[in-house]
Amino acid sequence: MNPGAGPGDAAASKADLRRSLSLCVAEGLVAMPLVTMSLPVNLFLTALVIRAFPLSNPVIGLFCALPFVGNFVQIFAVPLLARWQPPKTQTVLFELLHLLSWVGLAILLPLLPRGTPGAAGLGLIIWFLVSSVFSAMAGVNWNCWIEEWVPARLRGKFFGRRNRLLQFSALAFLLVVGWALGRWDYSVPAFQAIIAGAVALRCFSIRWQWASPTRTIRRVQPAAVSLRRQLGILRRSGSLLVFVGFGCVWAFATYCFGPFYQVFMFEQTRFSAFEVGVTATLSQLGGALSLPAWGQLLDRYGNKPVMVFSLLLWQIPNFFWCFITPENSALLYVLWTWAGATSAGFVLGQFTILLRLIPLEAKNLAIGFNLAVTSIFAAVAPVAGGWLLQGGIARFGDAFAVYHACFLVQPVLVLAGAFLLLRVHEPAAEPFSSLVGAMRNVRTLGGVLGLSFLTNYVFVKPPHKGANP
Repeated sequence: MNPGAGPGDAAASKADLRRSLSLCVAEGLVAMPLVTMSLPVNLFLTALVIRAFPLSNPVIGLFCALPFVGNFVQIFAVPLLARWQPPKTQTVLFELLHLLSWVGLAILLPLLPRGTPGAAGLGLIIWFLVSSVFSAMAGVNWNCWIEEWVPARLRGKFFGRRNRLLQFSALAFLLVVGWALGRWDYSVPAFQAIIAGAVALRCFSIRWQWASPTRTIRRVQPAAVSLRRQLGILRRSGSLLVFVGFGCVWAFATYCFGPFYQVFMFEQTRFSAFEVGVTATLSQLGGALSLPAWGQLLDRYGNKPVMVFSLLLWQIPNFFWCFITPENSALLYVLWTWAGATSAGFVLGQFTILLRLIPLEAKNLAIGFNLAVTSIFAAVAPVAGGWLLQGGIARFGDAFAVYHACFLVQPVLVLAGAFLLLRVHEPAAEPFSSLVGAMRNVRTLGGVLGLSFLTNYVFVKPPHKGANP
């Protein structure tokens, strides 16, 4: 806001801000269905590639890797396009392109050959790659736009409330999708109807974004630092590099067989779409309810010890997946609920500790480096997992035994990677600045974690009590 503005301008600015904040909440609520469906692992897409157009495990792995390819592409595309149009314009443009890609899928579905998985898989992979690039570009530009107009003093309270409302929007959508797919037996018209509903709601979201009377807040720009100096700063940031190494281990372990947990539920335990939707809903509900408690623990004890504690609580029960059969499959409801409640602490701590580790002088370079390296590991992981799973089943014949063996990978690798996390030195000082795109891969992994509301989650921390407004 201009300090020299008169009372009339100040009142108009406040009115515009209130309307923009209201529209931001409303558009997020109706955006959640399409945003949730765009995750690589979610109820809708898993049912699509398992029930409607059954694909092989290697193809499913490649399919699930594409959003991380989109995350990698946007690292190089966003800086080039930043001078072209302001973030709001680019946000709306890429959201429209993303929406049109889903319209294209609805038109494409009846044309895909259900009897030839290879042709169907190729069509779905091409579509999902294009859609994932548009989604990644829209997501990063949306964060840039939010940073422009939402005052820092309001972010904690406002986005805390918005995030809670979006969680329940995602929960309701998952239950509706599970019910609809089960009710109409995974028919192509059922998938088209869900897409049509999500696209219609997204149209309102985009319309309200464009109509939002946001005003850019002028901020003092930091002095530019040469790339050579930034590289030197990054090389000397030992704890950040160790944390990036841990992030690579975590992303690979989580995503190697993560996309196949729901495949296992559909194919081996014979869960219906509604039952899978219930497990996803319970996981999200557990995460939503536990986030405030995890936030208090992080504030009190620091990020690293709480993250390690959260990892232990989350990963040790995952060994029970190695014993799941149709006879005891009811245990999955407990496992998903527990995973959502315990992984939320790790995810929240992962963002907060990143705020402390990234050097301000090389902020953009550090964010890009972290996102690029972890995206590569996250993209390779499901391709390798699908290939190993398919090869194991072909060689040994016992699908249950192969799945159970593969389910050992995530908890073993993640718990081993925790030793890297313990080597990270967490500074006491905390630079509170907006790290646009820093959590892009965590959002993309939300479906695997059972926390798909993270796709539209804004990671903020309210100011300390007594801080200046």
